[in-house]
Amino acid sequence: MDSLPIYIYLIGLSFFSSIVVFFRASSNYLYLKLFTPFLFLTLLAELLGFYLGSIGKHNAYVYNFFSTFEFCFYLWVLSLIIQNRYVRKAIRIIIVLYMLIAAANILFIQKVTKFHTVTYSLGCLLIVSFCIYYFFELFKFLQPVKLQHNPAFWICSGLLFFYCVGFPLYGLINSWASISTLVVYNFEKIVTILNIFLYS
Repeated sequence: MDSLPIYIYLIGLSFFSSIVVFFRASSNYLYLKLFTPFLFLTLLAELLGFYLGSIGKHNAYVYNFFSTFEFCFYLWVLSLIIQNRYVRKAIRIIIVLYMLIAAANILFIQKVTKFHTVTYSLGCLLIVSFCIYYFFELFKFLQPVKLQHNPAFWICSGLLFFYCVGFPLYGLINSWASISTLVVYNFEKIVTILNIFLYS
């Protein structure tokens, strides 16, 4: 079995760090407590996907279902961060619609053996759109906000960067069967850097 990618170790470190936050998060940042179980599930999914890939078995279904859950989780967190109650309600409706669309795509259209590029791309666009809305809302605050002490700002910054860069990479992944191994190697390096940035 190959050695684990560095970002899996970083997810483990993030999980253990989140345990501290879980017990210390103030009432203003209760959504931070959601990251402890989420990071634990992320770690399990990444380990399972890596193990299946290392023994030559299909692992697309692991990443298909987990990335769908991941988008729903991040959308839920954004619905807790955003102040406008109409936008919050819209996000929660979108979560349900996205789950249904992604499940239909994974099970019936692109199938479980291929990565769900269509609904992954849609999830990227949703996350990026609501992160941009959060920044728009942040700039409209009348009182100054100390960004270095605002976890929502850092969460949205990480999500915005990860999904803006990841959108074109993962959106085309199914058409990469005939691409050279050098491109695939570079793709893996870029994904590792993106994951390190996201989980930092």
